[in-house]
Amino acid sequence: MDNKSFAAIAALAKEEAGLILPEGKMTMVQSRLRKRLLETGQPTYETYCKFVCSNEGTAERRLMISALTTNVSHFFRESHHFDMLRTKVVPTLLQKARDGQRIRIWSAGCSSGQEPYSISMCLHSAAPELVSRDILILGTDIDPAILEKAEAACYSEQQISGIPEDMRKKYLEHANGGQFRVNADIRRLVRFRELNLLREWPMKGAFDAIFCRNVVIYFDAATQASLWPRFRQRIANNGWIFLGHSERISDSALHLFEPNGMTAYQAAGSGSSAIRKE
Repeated sequence: MDNKSFAAIAALAKEEAGLILPEGKMTMVQSRLRKRLLETGQPTYETYCKFVCSNEGTAERRLMISALTTNVSHFFRESHHFDMLRTKVVPTLLQKARDGQRIRIWSAGCSSGQEPYSISMCLHSAAPELVSRDILILGTDIDPAILEKAEAACYSEQQISGIPEDMRKKYLEHANGGQFRVNADIRRLVRFRELNLLREWPMKGAFDAIFCRNVVIYFDAATQASLWPRFRQRIANNGWIFLGHSERISDSALHLFEPNGMTAYQAAGSGSSAIRKE
């Protein structure tokens, strides 16, 4: 891949999905796009680049972004957030549920599903009463291929290592090939949808908590800054947003959120006029 083609691919990845690909990532990009060359019948990276940047290559762009996306996830990753979910968020959710209100949690950039299933396990174990109410955990990702794995809910023994032993016994069942599948009680609380964070968000209403962890780190500062107000508009009064360990809300958006724990924030102010109630 020559520098001109790499620059064009990097520019397209940023425009389509906000991905930042510095020159040092050229080898990685070549490796991840090799299969796309074979699938599209393009003989070189240069011809592939011209194709994906053309009008004829519009559909291929989605598959290119899927190939370039980093999908790393673990059950109960950054466990302090799940401790906070149990101790600080669940009591509020219980009260809302008892008042007949719906509960909505969003896992943005959910990868192969470990995060939303961890949230579901956490809620199920902390407040069994809650899971019989109007509750939904939405998992979204830009990569349609990884969402198929999330829907399947099957994981290897190594992949389930982060799940506490008592939860493994309660919430997992044996599947083919020595794998383990998340059981129906946990799966039924979770729905998956393809979503590009840079595009329109079609979801209605506000979320009680948003997990967007180790996602915005792949965006530049300007893209991150554009996302914080959009997240705030989607968070219910006193709702939460959890970020990855190396992520912070931009200084320009700190008036929208109040820090409350390690890489955890609550929505500042009422914001009622900004929240869609449909």
